Amino acid sequence: QVQLVESGGTLVQPGGSLTLSCVASELSINYYAVAWFRQAPGEERERVGCINHSGGLTYYEDSAKGRFAISRDNAKNTVYLQMNSLKPEDTAVYYCAADLIDLYNDVACLSTYDYWGPGTQVTVSS
Repeated sequence: QVQLVESGGTLVQPGGSLTLSCVASELSINYYAVAWFRQAPGEERERVGCINHSGGLTYYEDSAKGRFAISRDNAKNTVYLQMNSLKPEDTAVYYCAADLIDLYNDVACLSTYDYWGPGTQVTVSS
């Protein structure tokens, strides 16, 4: 009943910027925390960062801190991942994931996520 779809992945040059979108259907993301993950060829999937239901709290892994930013527009049921100063090692399939929050435990990152998108390819190369 819940569908997440990522978009915006493409080929980009090193040092460039790119913004990915995650659009949710069949639900209101007002009550969902969202995280971005990525998986490079031959490597395990890793978390990039997280955002709480209101957008007021975010968390970033060291690989993304200072370069990436997660934001959300709940009226559009959309979460964004803005990526700046891209490096070849950022090449990966990027996924968004979402799950219901606890109103009395408002955090950016959850331990597990029930809903996942199919992913979008980002390639950083000259």
